Amino acid sequence: MADGISRALADLWTSVGGEPEALNSVDVTGSDPVLPSPFAVGTAATVSVAATCLAAARLWRVRGGPAEDPGVRVSARASSMAFRSERYLRIDGAPPPVWDQLTGDYHARDGWVRLHCNYANHRDAALKALGVSGVDLAVAGSDAVRAAVADRSAIEVENAAHFAGGAAAALRFPHQWASHPQAMAIAGLPLVAIDHLADAPPRPLPPSQRPLGSVRVLDLTRVIAGPVAGRTLASHGAQVLRVGADHLPLVPALVVDTGFGKRFCHLDLRTEAGRAGVRALVAEADVVLQAYRPGALARIGLGPADCAAIRPGLVYVDVSAWGQAGPWRERRGFDSLVQMASGIVYEGMAAAGDPRGRPRPLPAQVLDHATGYLAALGAIVGLRRRHMLGGSWHVAVSLARTAQWLDGLGRVPDGLSIPDPGLDDVADLLDEVHTPFGVVRYVRPPGTIDGAPPRWDSPPHRPGADPPRWLTPSSPSPPLSSI
Repeated sequence: MADGISRALADLWTSVGGEPEALNSVDVTGSDPVLPSPFAVGTAATVSVAATCLAAARLWRVRGGPAEDPGVRVSARASSMAFRSERYLRIDGAPPPVWDQLTGDYHARDGWVRLHCNYANHRDAALKALGVSGVDLAVAGSDAVRAAVADRSAIEVENAAHFAGGAAAALRFPHQWASHPQAMAIAGLPLVAIDHLADAPPRPLPPSQRPLGSVRVLDLTRVIAGPVAGRTLASHGAQVLRVGADHLPLVPALVVDTGFGKRFCHLDLRTEAGRAGVRALVAEADVVLQAYRPGALARIGLGPADCAAIRPGLVYVDVSAWGQAGPWRERRGFDSLVQMASGIVYEGMAAAGDPRGRPRPLPAQVLDHATGYLAALGAIVGLRRRHMLGGSWHVAVSLARTAQWLDGLGRVPDGLSIPDPGLDDVADLLDEVHTPFGVVRYVRPPGTIDGAPPRWDSPPHRPGADPPRWLTPSSPSPPLSSI
């Protein structure tokens, strides 16, 4: 195991209470650089995957699995390519669109700003904030937006989009972000916060052939980070039920990419009937995984304390963009916006020798995928604590705190000289399966546990296709069979 990966894994594992001796069961192959970046993205991917697999292996052992720690084997290459799963996704042989035509980086009067327009309501908010109207967006939308942004400062556009109900971020230098009140507010927070939420008797898990067999996960998330967490838990045997609603916008490609191993029901949380339906699911859940902005679910009686009262022994996982504290805690955010605000894209520009050129993001949605794995790690650690000690547990992770962690992993000399792997370069990591969306080519889950390799038991389901209820042993999900 490379020294950088070894140190980072030990730091992460012990930070969540993991036993140092358990690290002896982990075998990692490969090291940075894996993808073209000055940041240690391969290390971040490998460590995230390894820690999550190790936590699953330890839980499996204490719930009656193998008598000794099963071996955990992780490839830096496979982990890194899994962090690009949406890039390698193919549906009936074609790459599905991920980005809206207006999503992108725009040159403001004094620098760069990124608009996130993947949801129609965020796109409409950005157009409203910029005063762009009466334009045929299909013909001249980007030009009109570009002209409107050019007349304003980057911070002005960022704030205008936010207050209009949209999402944007101005490019900041790393030192500017380090002194920003939001960055300072989360700097002292754990990368994976796991806190005792309420008292409850131990809830031991029965023996199972898989680490998370019989675990029920209620997935109230969208986009990438939260859904990756649910997809990861599903790969270790959890039953994952995703909850959406007709009115909530989605990116179709991401629904497919992150939907493996899950069922997908609809409940409208704006209605009492919808909230009652969620409460009924919480009452039989082991994990609630949610990515609404901090405080949103608490305002409708579905916050951590509310759900722990419904289901003593629950593990409640909060995934946010900017963190659970600070002035931006309730601001809308996405991976690409956190990269802009935190100075990550500027470091990419500088490493490429073009600090005044176009923003250069990471070669994957690293903050999203790493945060998803970290959320899964926290959930598994919480389940193990519940099994052994009792109690309800609250886990919190955020893209912005993950960005600080990535920054702290150091830099990769000449990292940008690494070739960018194409689809043919990762063919050995891909599989194909028939799904309701067509024939899907996808990246297999990375990492393995001896005797219980991660796998998905069902293809992605269409939004709202399933009833809002848990499966029983007599009503298993249909199996996933590769072509």
